[in-house]
Amino acid sequence: MSAAQLELLTARDTCAPDPAPDLAEADRIIVSVSGGKDSQVALDETVRQADDAGVRDRIVVLHIDLGRTPRGHTVEWPGTVELARRQAAHYGLPFEVRRSLKWPSLVHRIRARGRFPNFLNRFCTAEMKRGVSGRFITEQVAALRVTDRPARVVLVMGMRAAESRARARKTAVEVDRRASSGRRTVTLWYPVLRWSTAEVWQRIHDSGVPYHWAYDQGMSRLSCSLCVLGSIPDLTCAARLRPELAREYADLEIEMGQPFRRELPMAEIIRRAGAA
Repeated sequence: MSAAQLELLTARDTCAPDPAPDLAEADRIIVSVSGGKDSQVALDETVRQADDAGVRDRIVVLHIDLGRTPRGHTVEWPGTVELARRQAAHYGLPFEVRRSLKWPSLVHRIRARGRFPNFLNRFCTAEMKRGVSGRFITEQVAALRVTDRPARVVLVMGMRAAESRARARKTAVEVDRRASSGRRTVTLWYPVLRWSTAEVWQRIHDSGVPYHWAYDQGMSRLSCSLCVLGSIPDLTCAARLRPELAREYADLEIEMGQPFRRELPMAEIIRRAGAA
């Protein structure tokens, strides 16, 4: 790791279980907000630490919109973009929405590929989110006009270790070598990585910031409304709450000859939702 990359870590925090970047050294702090509970709390924690460093004005909130399906349904939960905008406004922060330049929605990409994403091939994240985020970082770096050194960017995401074994292996701060270049150093920060679900909800209630309505309807996690990596209870709940979107996915299964999940086709999820 180069000296420029190390600049974003404080000496004290590098030895701590959960280091934090030195926000005072960052030129831009981008908080990726999905509308879900974890990114909501990651935003709140970022604002608190940025206020301590006197750099709230360096934060921008980014929401990546996954578009509308061929039948006009939002891939994400209805109201997600509006909620993310309200969350940013609560802190007086600029809010930006970005979408794929190539695909009108994730469903259009799935249809073109001829299969749904899976755990080993998460092109939904790689193409529809990471690529869009990288383009936004490029925009921000260009606007900064830093010329005497690489611009220092902190990208904040609401990942939590409790949600997967892969996330549990992460450290709270890491340099994104794929996104970094001679013009910029991109540091990834997961400020709620070790937080429990109870701690996340406590912070939400303490903050007074609105959270997504789907949680009160039974969802435990929010991403795409019907996420291929979602739990069976969440998928069943989502199909009950969004039956038209579920039917579009089921029809897409038939069209492509490929199931939503190998062991769990959308037709079965719809059946379980009806039984529930």
